[in-house]
Amino acid sequence: MTIMISGMKRASPALVPAIPIDRSSPAPLYRQLYDGFRSAILDRRLRAGERVPSTRTLAGELGISRLPIVNAFEQLVAEGYFESGVGSGTFVANVSARTASTPGERRRRAAGSPRRKAVSRDSDFLRRGTDPWLGGRGAFRVSQPALDRFPFPVWARLVGRHAREMRGVPARLSYGDPMGDRAFREAVATYLRRARSVRCEADQIMVVAGSQQALDLTARVLLDPGSEVWVEEPGYLGVRDVLRLRGAELVPVPVDSEGLNVAAGVERSRRARAAYVTPSHEYPLGMTMTLSRRLELLDWARRSGAWIIEDDYDSEYRYESLPIASLQGLDRDSRVIYIGTFSKVLFPALRVGYIVVPEDLVSRFAAVRAVSDDFPPLFVQSVLAEFLSGGHFARHVRRMRALYRERRSALVEAIEEELGDSLSVVGGEAGMHLVAVLRKRGKDHEWSLRAARAGVWAMPLSSCYFGKATRQGFVLGFSGTDVPEIRAGVRGLKTVMGR
Repeated sequence: MTIMISGMKRASPALVPAIPIDRSSPAPLYRQLYDGFRSAILDRRLRAGERVPSTRTLAGELGISRLPIVNAFEQLVAEGYFESGVGSGTFVANVSARTASTPGERRRRAAGSPRRKAVSRDSDFLRRGTDPWLGGRGAFRVSQPALDRFPFPVWARLVGRHAREMRGVPARLSYGDPMGDRAFREAVATYLRRARSVRCEADQIMVVAGSQQALDLTARVLLDPGSEVWVEEPGYLGVRDVLRLRGAELVPVPVDSEGLNVAAGVERSRRARAAYVTPSHEYPLGMTMTLSRRLELLDWARRSGAWIIEDDYDSEYRYESLPIASLQGLDRDSRVIYIGTFSKVLFPALRVGYIVVPEDLVSRFAAVRAVSDDFPPLFVQSVLAEFLSGGHFARHVRRMRALYRERRSALVEAIEEELGDSLSVVGGEAGMHLVAVLRKRGKDHEWSLRAARAGVWAMPLSSCYFGKATRQGFVLGFSGTDVPEIRAGVRGLKTVMGR
């Protein structure tokens, strides 16, 4: 039996589905095939429009005669599960589980379903939608680089050459080191020693899928459920979820003009297991931790046996001075785990970051990493290694530093002109964002929601607090927005605020 499908397009070659065949079963083969395909369609393992293998192909794969396959296919076509056309093949029909099952089947499924499916309590707090101010591109999306200024011709040339060379190096297609590709780790170590004053060798570099995975791995190596961890207040909310999922207890520590207030941290939790800090460019307020505070923090870690997690997320960009050296470079007791990323500096879809692991923890990090995903993808690491060693990364950063300085200045000027009586700018000396603090109490969260509906992505400062927000305002990214759009965005924010 054949049903003609008008206008059906040629589909890609079909994959043989996993249809169980039991030759010892009393059920005939055609019935087993029919039941297997029907269940796969109703369970949505096979979807509408997907191509089904030919009866000849399926017979060869299953090692059976074509006759029971033909009989099963004819029945499935007759009942509307399959559609076929002369010369175009057989396809899964558009059948919903609601209409395909009988009323009796639906009642049996409902009666046998529990009221609530058991899930991890630890994951329950993660059930929330994406904040609206993170939902688009343009003014003032945080952590969005100037994607249109990325050196695509250079990158494409490197990608093409490394792709061609993979054919002659079978090892590049096999399993890798949990720490990452050796050549890339050498390039990263060289870069960090020169540009960030990080004390490291390639053996200490672990390649990860961005700084978020770095935080997750670090938490799993260092912390136990119930471990207390200092976090900056206000601070990066992405670390909150990582730590809570590990079962850690967050201890918000206030940030002032010198960075994390170590004395306040000691008062709140003297025996904390770790401290998470962004000393080169505190997130979100933007100040740099002073040398005295850095030494105080390192001394606390040494005396208490605690760890310091240094997140150096956008330190390449400073506009009033040279980049600030890392906190890790001052560490003489191997208490600092240093985290960085290329995803913010180059492009977010890259998903490549790194951890500089103290030598005595390397084997532990490697073991934990191997459990989660074995090793990082090798191909992009080989491309990035040459991008670094060939000087392309340094040139790109220099160009972006000049561009972002221009965009930052435009944003500061626009805020002063349009909203100077309502907002004051802080933290504009470095990074890819700045903070505009409300001079008087207001409704930053409500205004951010309204701005997002108007296509202006202004993050409310109050959302960055772990406890009660003591300041309100907006976290405004400027790196991925050109000057005219920045000015238009400030005017849009002014309208939303009713100024």
